[in-house]
Amino acid sequence: QVQLVESGGGLVQPGGSLRLSCTASGFTLSSYAIGWFRQAPGKDREGVLCISSNTIGSTELNTYYADIAKGRFTISRDNAKNTVYLQMNNLKPEDTAVYYCATDPSAGWGCYENEYDYWGQGTQVTVSS
Repeated sequence: QVQLVESGGGLVQPGGSLRLSCTASGFTLSSYAIGWFRQAPGKDREGVLCISSNTIGSTELNTYYADIAKGRFTISRDNAKNTVYLQMNNLKPEDTAVYYCATDPSAGWGCYENEYDYWGQGTQVTVSS
């Protein structure tokens, strides 16, 4: 069965960095769309970074960056390990949220959560001094 497991969350001070991992099983993520989303307490879930299912072109060309992620967050994939990473730098208190990875065989450009059928359990990121 399709499974996604996130890890790497924790408590970090403002200005610090974290690297989140999402390991997939039951499918090969290289042919699937992969997205990172987050949800802060009392707020709607929002897209952060997403790689579409378009296999033509580089990862960079197929990656959508939300405004909150531009200049601070990057996404990468290790196909051999069936794992996707979210590198978060210069973290701010407003980045505090539960972060989720998600996947879908056909999600397109952008980060629309309704297009993603499979979700991990989430990992908590807390940015506080």
